[in-house]
Amino acid sequence: MALFGLFSKEKKASLDKGLEKTKENFFSKISKAVAGKSKVDEAVLDELEEVLITSDVGVDTTIKIIERLEKRVARDKYVGTEELHGLLKDEIAQLLADNNTPDPKEFTPPASGFPYVILVVGVNGVGKTTTIGKLAYQFKSAGKNVLLGAADTFRAAAVDQLKLWAERVEVPIISHGMDADPASVAFDSVKKGVEEKVDVVIIDTAGRLHTKVNLMNELAKIRRVIQKFIPEAPHEVLLVLDGSTGQNAIIQVQEFTKSTEVTSLAITKLDGTAKGGVVIGISDQFKIPVKYIGVGEKPGDLQLFDRFEFVDSIFGEQDTS
Repeated sequence: MALFGLFSKEKKASLDKGLEKTKENFFSKISKAVAGKSKVDEAVLDELEEVLITSDVGVDTTIKIIERLEKRVARDKYVGTEELHGLLKDEIAQLLADNNTPDPKEFTPPASGFPYVILVVGVNGVGKTTTIGKLAYQFKSAGKNVLLGAADTFRAAAVDQLKLWAERVEVPIISHGMDADPASVAFDSVKKGVEEKVDVVIIDTAGRLHTKVNLMNELAKIRRVIQKFIPEAPHEVLLVLDGSTGQNAIIQVQEFTKSTEVTSLAITKLDGTAKGGVVIGISDQFKIPVKYIGVGEKPGDLQLFDRFEFVDSIFGEQDTS
């Protein structure tokens, strides 16, 4: 059974709306690139390369896309500019399919029967705590028992915000307050999760890239203490990124993966930016699956990432009248 249900019409509409700014950005730039041109030639591809880079797709991924289009144009001999949107959509979708990261459609509880433990990392301001709250809501709506752990104890605001989310979605939370030992919070969270047979334990952690050694040591300590209860935990380390920061989000992936083993990504705030192309770059460049994308304020607007639905929303029909 899918964790949050099938990709419904309602979710597709939410995705389309959340990516409107990115879509408009792509269409307007591509339209300018092909203005007055009748066929896709080297000049158009050069223009398109600039469009993709300035849309935060990233240089490496852009080069791959352009190379694919060059082969397509060479094979088909004549490609009109009116076909460009369809070609670009096809090649990006295929590029994302070729990187072999699985689509995150299923939730499989650990065979041991212990709680599924998620450590959530990310710098301040990326929407980390809000993402945890939305995940808790969705897990609970799917019939799972959820427990939160407030281990980002270096910021009082983080602890207080997570408490508010726990109250809002009516799930229990372990909190020792600001300046408490993060590992102690994680220890007590997993201990309670095991004792009360909770399905999912989600632990918020501090993200401080300017002190990478401390971050690495702290996360290593958290791993050690929770493995006293569940040897294979954490089952997931989810890195939350702010999509509106564009290429800076890619830098954060690079930096965090130096400090800890990141197993999945959540890219938030895509509804407020025209930089949604960064999802394409991140999905292509890292062997870490993009698991969630945030396309709105409502809990249901945190969606499991479907690469084909994502590309379809960006390159779907646009009213040009």
